[in-house]
Amino acid sequence: MIRVRATGHVCVLALFAVSAFTGCGGDAAPPNSPGGSTNPFTITISSGGSVTPRPLTVPPGTRVLFVNNDTRRHDMTSDQHPDHLDCPDLNQVGVLNPGQRRESGNLVTVRTCGFHDHDDPDNVNLRGSIIVR
Repeated sequence: MIRVRATGHVCVLALFAVSAFTGCGGDAAPPNSPGGSTNPFTITISSGGSVTPRPLTVPPGTRVLFVNNDTRRHDMTSDQHPDHLDCPDLNQVGVLNPGQRRESGNLVTVRTCGFHDHDDPDNVNLRGSIIVR
């Protein structure tokens, strides 16, 4: 509340600031994700628990968007398990809860980057590669 003196009278001036962001339908961006991203370089985890496409080819400097459409969480990381050192920029994806999406870091080095679900490293349906060229 702000009080303003005007010609000997006290006027009470109440200021209200309302800041509301509401959705208007459509897809809401889950936490930790680029809102409304339309990244054409996207890897999707299906409701059946498999990744597509497998492999994905991208130009150097690309960020790859991972989308989890499954009903369980996945921890998407770079190969080799358990150290995940082949392509560290993929490790930025990390844990994706159902419905979440997150981009990798910039893949700048020309190479092939394998990835997998850290929590299920032997599941071939959750393995893939990103070819940077």
